[in-house]
Formats: sequence, structure tokens, C-alpha cells
Amino acid sequence: MFRFIIAAALFGLSAPVSATEFSVVEATIPEMQAAMEEGRVTSRDLVTAYLVRLGLYENTINAAIAVNAQALEIADALDRERAAGYIRGPLHGIPIAIKDNIHTTDMPTTAGTLALDGFVPPYDATLVKNLRDGGAVIIAKTVLTEMANWMVLGMANNYSAVGGYAFNPYDTRRDPRPGLNDGRGVLPTGSSSSGAGTAANLWAANIGTETTTSIIGPASAAMLAAVKPTVGRISRWGVIPVSYDQDTAGPMTRTVTDAAILLGVLEGTKPDPKDAESRRCKPPEGNDYTQFLKVDSLKGARIGVPRAWFIEPHRLPRNDKPSAGIPEDQKAMMSEIITILRASGATVVDPADIPSAISSSWEDNGLVRGSCSRKPNFKGDDSECSVVLKYGFKRDFTAWAATLGPNAPVKSLTELREWNVAHESLGTLKYAQRSLDISDEQELSLPEDRSRYEADRANDVRLAGAEGVDVIMQHHNLDALIFAGSRGSSFLAKAGYPSVHVPFGLVKNGDGFPLGFVSKPAPLGVSFSGTACSEPRLLSLAYAFEQATLRRRPPEL
Repeated sequence: MFRFIIAAALFGLSAPVSATEFSVVEATIPEMQAAMEEGRVTSRDLVTAYLVRLGLYENTINAAIAVNAQALEIADALDRERAAGYIRGPLHGIPIAIKDNIHTTDMPTTAGTLALDGFVPPYDATLVKNLRDGGAVIIAKTVLTEMANWMVLGMANNYSAVGGYAFNPYDTRRDPRPGLNDGRGVLPTGSSSSGAGTAANLWAANIGTETTTSIIGPASAAMLAAVKPTVGRISRWGVIPVSYDQDTAGPMTRTVTDAAILLGVLEGTKPDPKDAESRRCKPPEGNDYTQFLKVDSLKGARIGVPRAWFIEPHRLPRNDKPSAGIPEDQKAMMSEIITILRASGATVVDPADIPSAISSSWEDNGLVRGSCSRKPNFKGDDSECSVVLKYGFKRDFTAWAATLGPNAPVKSLTELREWNVAHESLGTLKYAQRSLDISDEQELSLPEDRSRYEADRANDVRLAGAEGVDVIMQHHNLDALIFAGSRGSSFLAKAGYPSVHVPFGLVKNGDGFPLGFVSKPAPLGVSFSGTACSEPRLLSLAYAFEQATLRRRPPEL
């Protein structure tokens, strides 16, 4: 696999011409643009520098599932445009990687599953078109958890049958603990998107996708900034789905400024006619989110801290004892964050517990009914979980496959499952495919299945939105809620609400390591979250916090 040979050898590269004048390591998008404008570096130089770094570190990290063989050609064309005085926008000439469930017509789109290995879709995703129109060089596809983690609960993060195991650059060793020593990394990568390549400076930024935690989680695990947008703000057309009820793409970067720049380009200037939900939020003037980035934005802001269950253990209905909460070192980190927020002029409401999270009523508690995937959760065993994702996956996978035309590798979920069983000797079912199985039992034409889905969907949205985040923010007149890393992501995802993540610190990485194995600490950041379409305010708060702390540190490779 290229991906594991030497990039420089494949592309016939030498060291970039301007390497002595400009380093891509920790360089921001504005810094790259300034260097290109001043003639100190070209887009070709940037691509070359990143390809060399891929050659140096890819075998260790496994961040890329594919690399674009046309990257230098695209960079050259963009350099010619710049020389002629034509600049497409703030991403002109910037190398960006995207998750391998997002359609590209110049690289395969596999979602990490062998049935799609080598498949080049017949059209670009809308967000890819927006990136290309904005001048980005799509340099690579990133590794992911197979089918965006809708294969089976328990699959190792960022493992796929196509790409194998990927590693967190903050500790690239394999996990030695019994039961976890199957080849996975010792330091979790966060969820189904990978931030490893951005953290390790293998490209300027990457685009992840999230259904529950897969933008904020991997950003936190790789000490990155990120935006998980309101569902619909970025078109989902051309993204292999889990469920479009909750799916969204979003930027993962090293700074909040870079994330704001990317968000504006990804969103596009007008709604996508192929995604009705893209009318949900209105873009800012000029698609410029950087206008909201002010260092004094925390002054006078009101920030809420959901403490019950999200920080401190809390007993949920029909449970004998408290559950969830976070470890003591993470609590200490949150206390430090609260102190910094107050010192920056914010009013912190602590606690600001979410009513539907602390409700003693089973029917009105938004935490007790998780997604049907944790137990067998076939029909007859799914009365106490939400069928939204398992129903939505079959519905949306079926619709997605229909857009591929007659050359679609698989034309239905049943066909995908049967292909995996028939090719098990190739490694299709290393972790089984129970999530696919429970989805395929859903009958889209059966009124009972559809009505159950509609009831669960309405319940999810009610408890996460109107009777959850909305009510607590309105009650305390809050600008945002804060969570440790992705701690609130699954809850917020049910209503499709946004978060902006900021890197912050390092905490303990688990327990149970063999004698003599010294675990390295795990990155953990803080998320600023709010109601639908509140990204401008969240970005302003996150930027002010980032500038007050500047805690991101690159991995030592």
C-alpha cells in the first residue's frame, strides 16, 4: 500500500525548494497564505513538504488511507493562477486531507470496507466541490473506523479492513493489555475520524465527519481545534452515511482560526439543492467566520457547566447506582478551565445541569435510551434504546447506493453484508458486522418500523433540544455550555447541535498496563456547545479561550 511506502520515492521528490525559508510544521493557514503571497513558498512547495513528511512518518502513524497522485499537478495549476493574479480564497493552494467516506473523483472512496476498495465514485461530494472551488489541494484521504464505526460496537477506533490500524501520534505504541492487544494503539484516537495527520503536520488540516462523537472526539485526542457544525450547515451530499438525521462533516485543525476559515469554505455560499437540510442555517456575510474571532469575546459571556453525569456521577432512572462522571484529573482540568474563563471576564454558571439529563422519569430522561447498538438490539430486544441510527443507516445507505449508478460496487445493505460474509477470509469480519445486521432487519416499507423510528427520532430531538440544551441555556441566558472533550457530543448530536473544540491539556491514559509499561498522557480539550446555528458565537468564545491559553503542543515524533 502507498500508504505505507515512502511518499517521496513514489512522487520522485526532493526536499522542497523553500524549506530553509518556510516550515510547514505547526504553520497556520494564514501563515501559509502570507508566505505564498510574499513569494517565499509556493503551493507546490507546501505539497512537497507534506509528502516528504508523509514519507517520514506514515509507516509509524498510518494517517492516510490514500494519497492523491495528482496533488502536485493541482498545486502547479493553483500556482499559475496566483501568478496571474487570481486568488480563489483563503484556501488557495493549501493542502487538505478528507475522511475516506467523502466522495472524491480523483481518489477511491472506501469507508474502509473491502467491498468498496478501489471504488472511485462518479461525482464529488458537495463539500469537496466547495473545497476545490476554494483552491484547496486535496492531498489525501484519512483513515477511519470502518463504515464510520457502524460495523460493530467495540471495533478499535480507526481500524478498517482496508487501512488496518492507525495510531495516535502522541503515543504510537500498540496496546499491551490483555483483551486490547489485537494490534490497536495504546492511546485512543477518539472516534471514527482521524486527526493524526493534522496533529503530526502531514497536511494543513483535515475534514472529519460526525454522527455522535467523531469530530470532537478525535480532535480532543489529537490536541486539535475543531468545529462540529449544526447538522445541515455543511451539505451531506456525497458522504457515505450513518444517518443523515445526525451526520455532519466539519473541520479539524491546529487553531480555531484555521477551523473558522475552513468552515466558511465547506459551507458554501448558498444551500445545496441536493440536501434540503442545508437551508437550516444562514452563512455569515462573505462566508467569513473569522470576523467573529475577537480576543475579548469572553468578557460578559455567560458559560454554563453541565455537571451531573457529564462531570460528576449521577444515578439515572431504573439504575441502582450513579454512572458516568469523569476521572479526578479531568475534573481538575475542568476546574482550571473554569478559573481561566472567570479570569477572562466570563460569568460561569456552575452547575447548569441539563433538565432532561437529570430527570428522574425514564420517559423524560435523555440519557437512558442510547442508540440500539450496545446489546444484541435486534427486534424484540430494542424497546429500551433508540432505533434512529439503525433505521437511518439502512434508509440512507440505500439512498446513497442508488446515486452511484449501474457501476455501484454494492446496491443494497443486504448485498454489502453478504459480500462481507462471502469474503470473510480476506478479513472483512475481524470485528463482525452486528451494526449492519441490526440495521438490515429494519423494513423501510413496514409502517410499524417507520412509526417506531419516527417516535424515537421525535423523542431524541425533544430531550436533547427543546427540553435539554435549549431550556437550560434559556433559563440561565447562556452563550454556551462547556464539556470535557467530547463528553457532551452524543447527547448534543441527537438534536444536531454544534460544538467548537479547543485543545488544552494532558490527562492519564487508562489503567491496567503491564508492569514496566509506562503509559504516556492523553490529550484532552474543552468543547463550547450551543443551540442550532450558534457557530459564530461559539467560535468567538473558543477563540478567546484559545488565545488566553495557547495550550496546543505538537507530538514528539
